[in-house]
Amino acid sequence: MSDSKAIAIRTENLVHTVNTSAGDLSILKGIDMEIKEGESVAIVGASGSGKSTLLGLIAGLDVCSQGEAYIYDAALSRLDEEQRAKLRGQYVGFVFQSFHLLPSLSALENVMLPAELSGDLKAREKAEGFLKQVGLSHRVGHYPRQLSGGEQQRVAIARAFASAPKILFADEPTGNLDAETGNVISDLIFDLNRSLGTTLVMVTHDATLAKRCERQLIMSAGRLSEAE
Repeated sequence: MSDSKAIAIRTENLVHTVNTSAGDLSILKGIDMEIKEGESVAIVGASGSGKSTLLGLIAGLDVCSQGEAYIYDAALSRLDEEQRAKLRGQYVGFVFQSFHLLPSLSALENVMLPAELSGDLKAREKAEGFLKQVGLSHRVGHYPRQLSGGEQQRVAIARAFASAPKILFADEPTGNLDAETGNVISDLIFDLNRSLGTTLVMVTHDATLAKRCERQLIMSAGRLSEAE
């Protein structure tokens, strides 16, 4: 019986080159990959191997030099920034190492914001529900500066999932946290990922975290390979 799941992310000969004072620097050297809907995939590799560059390209945050990246059937390089932003709003959620919470908004307001911007009339109700799921019902009125690093990352996770993304990109989501807090955060990401059927693409240096994903892809010198 064949796997009929849709392809959520696909790249074809993805190349990315940047100009430096020493000349052109090739960061990605022809990446071909497919990630199916609902899969959890870790992208691992040394610092400077191109992991975060690849994540930015397949998330539509940047445009490749050559080749193509697709979210479902949308070719990202053929879209302008406004169209890519609309596509991200439709399909994508993010969890970053540095949280990216707005300091002037409370935990509840930070989680509500993406849903409010998309016109969701139940934004507050959904935000309260996800903050409860990540164990922060008692902190909804607190501002980021009043929260620990682990609590801020929980808010960021609630915000990411509250918009019901089909794809969640996580860039070193436990990188700024101690081991115990990092374990709690990774449990939350995988629990919510399973319950909502989200496609999870995670960049991480953490081998233990990577092994929790269904697949591990290794970036080395701008090339991507499947882990054994």
